[in-house]
Amino acid sequence: MTTRSLTRLLAWLLTRLLLRLRGRLRSRVRERSPGLGAGLLGGAIAAGLGLGAFAVLVLALWVTSPYPDGGPDGALHLAASLWLLGHGVELLRTDTLSGVAAPVGVTPLLLPALPVWLLYRAGRDAVDASREGRGGRRGAGSFASPHASSVSARTAWVGVVVGYLAVGAAAAVYASGGELRPSVVWTVCCLPLLTGLAAGWGVWAAYGAPRGAVPWWVRVALRAALRGVAVLVGGGALLVVGSLAWHGGAVRDSLVQLTPGWWGRLTVVLLGVLLLPNAAVWGAAYGVGPGFVVGAGQVVGPWGAGIDAGAGAGAGVLPRFPLLAAVPGEAGAWLGWGVAVVPVVAGVVLGWSVAGAAVGEPARGRWSWVRVAGVVVVAGVGCGVLIAGLAGVAGGAMGVRGLARFGPVWWEVGGVGVGWVVGVGVPVGVVRWLGCVVRKVAPPAPGGSDVRVGEVKEGVVEQKQKPEPERGLEPEDAYDFLPVDGEEPGVSAE
Repeated sequence: MTTRSLTRLLAWLLTRLLLRLRGRLRSRVRERSPGLGAGLLGGAIAAGLGLGAFAVLVLALWVTSPYPDGGPDGALHLAASLWLLGHGVELLRTDTLSGVAAPVGVTPLLLPALPVWLLYRAGRDAVDASREGRGGRRGAGSFASPHASSVSARTAWVGVVVGYLAVGAAAAVYASGGELRPSVVWTVCCLPLLTGLAAGWGVWAAYGAPRGAVPWWVRVALRAALRGVAVLVGGGALLVVGSLAWHGGAVRDSLVQLTPGWWGRLTVVLLGVLLLPNAAVWGAAYGVGPGFVVGAGQVVGPWGAGIDAGAGAGAGVLPRFPLLAAVPGEAGAWLGWGVAVVPVVAGVVLGWSVAGAAVGEPARGRWSWVRVAGVVVVAGVGCGVLIAGLAGVAGGAMGVRGLARFGPVWWEVGGVGVGWVVGVGVPVGVVRWLGCVVRKVAPPAPGGSDVRVGEVKEGVVEQKQKPEPERGLEPEDAYDFLPVDGEEPGVSAE
């Protein structure tokens, strides 16, 4: 049996073993020690499944590569490093010509998807396991109150986090022996942060996602901010697709020149797909205005692209990569105003969302235009904070000197984004609010009734009464025209 066949067999066995152990161990812990034990086991299994998935992917690429570098041990070290990179940990590349470690800090935003989902499931299952272990029932009713579970949210969360971090620490120690080594500082900061947030999300969802005493206007502002961010990132994705289509020849040449074999090209395409969310955030930064940095001193934006005078030699030389081949060159005023439609639409959506919530909930009291404008400002600040956070995690370092800075500058993107969405959203929100108020208080049509069909009046929906159809003349109605006894027709009785 060759080395590649043996590696394939080991990868398959590892995957099957992890999946089978997950079900058996969880059922045993539910029966014997639900609560902290279920959380510890769930966190450890979540970390093991994530590591196993990365190991299977890297081993598959290594086995099928026509020019494999190193042995299975090197591939497993790389898998552990990539798993840590998926948690936001910066890596250090030691196999450089100068001997100085070069940082690799750009995290493909699709990599954290698997660890976050596994941690979410582990946190939710830790609470569910305690219910089933104590004879509780699952369902919407059991999520309604924390008292329906025999384990507190803190216990379940601590168990998942500790179990996950125990495996993560072992993976970090193992990865430190490879060519891509995790930074100790980034490991200590990013790994617990992502673990705690994702596990807390799962525990919170298991308890029915309680909102507590969060004011209604805060929820309105948060929903509007999320919609604004979605529009910005979606618009950035459209800009990326358009740039890839416009520079299609350069993108194709970059892919062909980067690697000769079809399998190497497939690997490059896979890496490009993992980086597409990063490119969408970069496109959003381009549409907002500040643009992004593609090297020391080289800034690309809608109002022009250039190199600072103080940049070192070779700062403007980009690495050969398909996504970087689609970076726009010199821009003009027409392009700057053209891409400005992205933040304008985001501001319109944000203001429209706040005004719609203000006039759509009469039971919560009427809002004044000042309050509508204030909530739009709060939502705009939240949108700026969120897009600044995305800009910060979408970039990083890819080396030293000319490759030391890649991606948007988070504070520039956040600040300019707040200006765009607030400047557009406040007028839109106030105008829509005024329009809805005018329609509600408009006087009735001349000759019409004061109460319209389905109109809300003093909290009661009143329906307009339909007029009764006219009846024909009944036989007994004729007696109304006959005189009373003792009276002549036309003569009134005295």
